[in-house]
Amino acid sequence: MLRLLFLPLWATRIVFGASTNVQSSESVAPSSVSPSIITSAGSPLATSIQDPASLVNLFIGTRNGGHTFPGATLPHGMVKVGMDTNSPGNHAGYDGDPQFNATGFSQLHDDGTGGAVPLSLFKLWAFKSCGQFDTFEECPTSIASRNAPRKNLSLPDDFAEPGYFSSNLSTGIRVELTATRRAALHKYTFPAGTRNPRMVVDITNDGQQSSTDPIMELDSETGKVAGGASFAASFGPDRFRAFSCVDFQGDGFDLGQPKEFGAWLGNFPVKQSTNINQLYFGFRDELGALLTFTPNGNGTTSILARVGVSFISPDQACANAEEEIPDFNLDRVRSSARAQWNELLGRIQVKTDNVDPEIVSLLYSSAYRTHISPADYTGENPKWNSTEPYYDSFYCNWDTYRTLYSWMALHDPDDFARIIRGMINIQQHEGWLPECRGATAQHFIQGGSNGDPILGEFFVKFHEHAAALNVSSSALYTALLADAEKQPPNWDLQGRQVNIWKKLGYIPSDVWEVGGTNTKQVSRTLEYAFDDFAISQVAKILGKKQDGAKYSKRAGNFINVWNPNTTVPGNDSIVGMMQPRFADGTFNFTDPRHCSVNDPTQATCFLNAANKDGFYEGSPIVYTQYVLQDTAKLIQLQGGNQKFIDRLNFIFEQNYFDSTDEPSQQIPFMYHYANRPGLSTQRSRQVIAQFYNTSTNGLPGNDGAMGSFVAFYLAGLYPLPATRQFLLSSPYFPQISFFNPIFGKTTTIKANNFKGNPIDGTGGTVFVKIDGKAWKSNCFIEWEAFQQGSTIELELTDDINVTCGKGSDALPPSLSTGGYN
Repeated sequence: MLRLLFLPLWATRIVFGASTNVQSSESVAPSSVSPSIITSAGSPLATSIQDPASLVNLFIGTRNGGHTFPGATLPHGMVKVGMDTNSPGNHAGYDGDPQFNATGFSQLHDDGTGGAVPLSLFKLWAFKSCGQFDTFEECPTSIASRNAPRKNLSLPDDFAEPGYFSSNLSTGIRVELTATRRAALHKYTFPAGTRNPRMVVDITNDGQQSSTDPIMELDSETGKVAGGASFAASFGPDRFRAFSCVDFQGDGFDLGQPKEFGAWLGNFPVKQSTNINQLYFGFRDELGALLTFTPNGNGTTSILARVGVSFISPDQACANAEEEIPDFNLDRVRSSARAQWNELLGRIQVKTDNVDPEIVSLLYSSAYRTHISPADYTGENPKWNSTEPYYDSFYCNWDTYRTLYSWMALHDPDDFARIIRGMINIQQHEGWLPECRGATAQHFIQGGSNGDPILGEFFVKFHEHAAALNVSSSALYTALLADAEKQPPNWDLQGRQVNIWKKLGYIPSDVWEVGGTNTKQVSRTLEYAFDDFAISQVAKILGKKQDGAKYSKRAGNFINVWNPNTTVPGNDSIVGMMQPRFADGTFNFTDPRHCSVNDPTQATCFLNAANKDGFYEGSPIVYTQYVLQDTAKLIQLQGGNQKFIDRLNFIFEQNYFDSTDEPSQQIPFMYHYANRPGLSTQRSRQVIAQFYNTSTNGLPGNDGAMGSFVAFYLAGLYPLPATRQFLLSSPYFPQISFFNPIFGKTTTIKANNFKGNPIDGTGGTVFVKIDGKAWKSNCFIEWEAFQQGSTIELELTDDINVTCGKGSDALPPSLSTGGYN
């Protein structure tokens, strides 16, 4: 086996191209000059954790506004089947707080969203009896009337694993759920003595109660129910149509045709009706079907419900169910789902010696949630016909571009490539890359054209393999240029306010155009600059030198909103801040405390056309640090390394760091650029200790991209999107490995001298040092380590004062230092 020595960033040594199945302990002489890369044959890593799905806790963040989805789905599955509760904030349907009752088991959900409550479509519900006399007409079919507590009110009697969910209700009914990509399989087990097991199919109730234009037909012979409606987008102005098809089968007995059937309106079932047009319904009424079956005369009555979903038609919903679940076999579907999750999560392996089991669970649970969205809607796009993949639930790129796709790049390039192909195809048909998107509807943009760094991330890391992954380089670049050069009719939904951006190099406070809202001018300026940086990196790889220089120059436009004279009220030592600017070049003023916990006005910086302060969901103090492409220049503007460190410390000590919001995510790692990686390690670990755990309250806010954010922190890495660098810290494990199937290689990070993780994140043997002639930097690692398959050995110390190393190239790259040229 050929080996190569590519000595590590903060390691005693990095062995690139080492065997992926053999953990070598022999010493390797350090390289004396720049590293060379020797390719070697790689193979999938030997798995020490055979069943990573068993380590996933799906209930993390199901309280306290985490809005996580604990139901059953496949990796990037369209169907996400799970329990809905009557919580006012159940964005993913489920609330882990036991005071909230179950209201149904619906087929479509999103994970970790903000905005209005999305999806929660096509609920099923079971009755063991109805009313005093157990009659069809007595059944309380409306969502408010039918709800029931879970079995145990102090701790809900709910269980979940990847691909499966179950619950025991206070009614005595047990519910089990599993899923394929576009279909779900439910099992309802009724208590002994049930004389009239009944099933409710709810066509109209979504999370927002927004349905209009419903359709529904019921087959009285088979009990099949098919229908759909129009629903409101949860974070935008559009509506969408969705459809469902439900049929039933007895588990171990012949269910037969329903003995009673009918459509219902509110709390009024109408026996013998088979179409909602037989009812007098109005705008936004609750509608559905109710069926009574004959119980199993020879044992337990368990009814299986197969549910197909489609955004095309009820017929396609039926076809999806029949194709993906032909046999009503819940155990088979459940086992298949778990196997898919195990294969995917098993590409990430850790050694757990001296590691708290909660940390292991936190890693795999976080990694699991990175594969819930975007969702694979291929074959379900009602807008145009295409042979390309179609992905949806981009909710939103502003949340995910910083960490989600870089995490996928490490171990899941195939899905990453399919998502990229889908995004390019959307641009080809709609003119611009998708930004925020849910259930086929465009949603509001939060930042810039943040699809650009996602495409940039893919191309910078996989351009040599783009053709093999069926990604067209020319189509990808064309899509990027559309965002960069062509102004859309409404930049609130796609693209950018690009004309004024090209003219002034910033978004001014006092220019109104009919194509979108005049808000978020400063944060959009900073986001647009990073978007253009991503494009510059793609252009350079493609040999387009002029474009590379052009977009690199535009990536420096962040400086156009830097006001060197702005200070923080009450702290004159913090000098210089990103600020709104008028078209004539003069600066406006936004209090640097604005939109933080220290804001005297308690502003939220949410989407609001009347918000003229220039920032979105982040204070000027936080957004001033958002110059990922040129932190070296930012340090210069802020007065040098020590002033920069003092400012970072001020952000943490005065609670400006916001763990719930994406613009803060990179801040704990920014000490690297000031040659103090030990401070980054400690801050990042303090963030995990303070804000993240495996409880139902284990997330500080709606999940968004917290899964990938936390996973990177635990792996001892932080990504720089659309670059070939990862900032390097120390992992929470003595060893962590990533298998990348497109390369057929495994890269392993070993933490020598690992002695465990300090509980509060402070102190401990967790800092990385250079030992002798190691790789050029203690602060970052190159993508080549993952391309070649490598063993990266880190030497840990308790010395927080370690530096990035000697030499001008020890610091992480920045544009102004020539790092990306």
